[in-house]
Amino acid sequence: MFDLGFSELLVIAVVALVVLGPQRLPKAARFAGLWVRKARAQWYSVKSEFEREMAAEDLKRSIGDPARDLRGDVEDIRRELDETSAQTGSALREAEASARDDARPAPDDTRDTPTQPSLLPPRRDD
Repeated sequence: MFDLGFSELLVIAVVALVVLGPQRLPKAARFAGLWVRKARAQWYSVKSEFEREMAAEDLKRSIGDPARDLRGDVEDIRRELDETSAQTGSALREAEASARDDARPAPDDTRDTPTQPSLLPPRRDD
């Protein structure tokens, strides 16, 4: 990462020993090791998050956008419902017109035929 060789690390260790002394050097080494571990853990966390995002993006590209597919399905269903509604409306209008035609009284052509007596008693208008 920093491209340090063995000779550079040896020089850094000697300088640290001279500056810090033999009593404080182990404590400083533990402290430096702690920070290096934390930095590595953070780096691996960022790296793994980036890889997960890239994998999710690749998966989304390979599968397609489900929201777009769903919108297309909804539009297809809406079109089918509109067509069905139009067909049902026209069928209802035709049935209504046919019912009106059937409900109209027949022309009065019964003048030449004799009337039959009613089986019901006459109505009283009291």
